[in-house]
Amino acid sequence: MGADIGTMEQRLGAASTLGAQVDLLFEAMGAFGFDALIYDYTPARYDLRGEQMLPSVLELRNVDETMRDYWFGRGYFRLDPVQKVALGTTRPFVWNYDPRAETLIRAFMNEDSAPVADFLAERGMSAGVTVPVHLPGGDYATVTGLRCADGHLSERDAHGCLGDFGLLAHLFQHAAAGGLREDRRLDGLPRLTSRERECLRYAADGLSAKEISRALGRSVPTVVMHLNAAMRKLEAKNRTQAAVRAARLRLLD
Repeated sequence: MGADIGTMEQRLGAASTLGAQVDLLFEAMGAFGFDALIYDYTPARYDLRGEQMLPSVLELRNVDETMRDYWFGRGYFRLDPVQKVALGTTRPFVWNYDPRAETLIRAFMNEDSAPVADFLAERGMSAGVTVPVHLPGGDYATVTGLRCADGHLSERDAHGCLGDFGLLAHLFQHAAAGGLREDRRLDGLPRLTSRERECLRYAADGLSAKEISRALGRSVPTVVMHLNAAMRKLEAKNRTQAAVRAARLRLLD
């Protein structure tokens, strides 16, 4: 990218919508030989049950739109070896669903992931490069560039572009942060009221209901009502578990 980094950062920052930013990202990816793009954003890595959370944002460019149904409705997102690798690394990596290819996803390819591999192979999307973006607040995104019908893509083939592509992906995520509106960021998460969040923050600090009532100037029964409502929404057995789950899902920010 070189001297174009500053220009791209300005263009991404000036774009008025997330969709426009994704379009700019897709355009810039062409310089690395990619002809399709998948971007997903998740407000937290795991949901209340400890399963990998489904993305609240999924942007596709030059990718079959039926992917949405398979990745969400049929659970392919949680079976995808690319996502399993991305959860455990911060560096860009090459992936290839050819079972003979020596890429990082090979360790996660099994009977469960076979439908994912078949879906991608049928659409000529069986190889690409993914940049995991692990954000300071615990939210998580991946930027994936695909070389459609390039079944021979290997780490050696893409080595020259990994650094620049990784930088581009992080520039994009930094610019896109403001466009990920609060209502979209919280898709799929329990909705806590401001008072429920406030009570849980105090509970997380170890305060009892009586102590919280004094801090807020509310009655003890009112505080207990808010805490119990938060527990139900978070499917928690007690206040401590509710506070832990809320903090893990960034609901107390």
